[in-house]
Amino acid sequence: MTERPSAGSFRTFVSTHRGAVEDALLGLLPDKSAQPARLHEAMHYAMFPGGKRLRPMLTLLGCAATGGALQAAMRPGAALECLHTYSLVHDDLPCMDNDDLRRGRPTCHKVYGDSLALLAGDALLTVAFEGVAAAGGPAVQALAKAAGSIGMVGGQVEDLAAEGDGAAHTIERLRWIHDHKTGALITASLLVGAHAGAGGEDPVLEEVPEEVLGLLRRYGDRLGRAFQIADDCLDMTGSAAELGKNPGVDLAAGKLTWPALVGLEKSQEAATALAEEAAGLAGQVVSAAAEWRSVARSSLDGAAKLLQDVAIYTVERRT
Repeated sequence: MTERPSAGSFRTFVSTHRGAVEDALLGLLPDKSAQPARLHEAMHYAMFPGGKRLRPMLTLLGCAATGGALQAAMRPGAALECLHTYSLVHDDLPCMDNDDLRRGRPTCHKVYGDSLALLAGDALLTVAFEGVAAAGGPAVQALAKAAGSIGMVGGQVEDLAAEGDGAAHTIERLRWIHDHKTGALITASLLVGAHAGAGGEDPVLEEVPEEVLGLLRRYGDRLGRAFQIADDCLDMTGSAAELGKNPGVDLAAGKLTWPALVGLEKSQEAATALAEEAAGLAGQVVSAAAEWRSVARSSLDGAAKLLQDVAIYTVERRT
């Protein structure tokens, strides 16, 4: 097996752009003092301090890997984080996973009550579409498809339905849940970034070629699966301090997870294999983008390395 790249340069990328992402989030959310102030306070509570900010970073990488200017993807990237955070607020509610810890603090409903937390999630969902509109209609369509009943919400429904249903637990069912509950939004982050960076004075660049989008989808599919399998493993091996949430919740709830089906070691092996598949697609993504942009392939080598690094990061992380 060839030596895998370190995830260090992706961590540097995150460190470099984290401040701009936070500023974009602050610019997208209403001020905490605006009426209804209690609602806006709850939205800010759920959003700050944030978690990994993986989805906005993937939006930036989708833009960079296809030759776009990062600034064009900043507000749409913030929109992806708003949508992701809405899903966490709703997931934590008593009617869903009933969690009391998120991002190292009491969950939103523990502080603001179930009703206001529900509405704060609704508000974050809607503001996400305001933000992604900056990337144009194709980006809005990509996010809507990934977030709805044939994407993330559909995956959440099946995830709930699978709880305790051991007789119907199969790898195929689990893969479908992972691809929709988690993978759809991860892939959408990359696609939104590509659409955001496609604009410019040249009208030819306003539409990303399907070849480029297709490669990003293939990369995102594998990245999303690797990320969720690694998450399932961390639920068994991580601490509350590392995860920012209570470990062991999935096991206690009888959720359908990769370790529950094949064991921890084989799950970690599967996550690593998927991450390596994703990393192997990085060069194809930037090659197709360079041909579309009519630029030298070497000009996107840095973006290719970052796509490789984030794939490895998904399985090496401890948070």
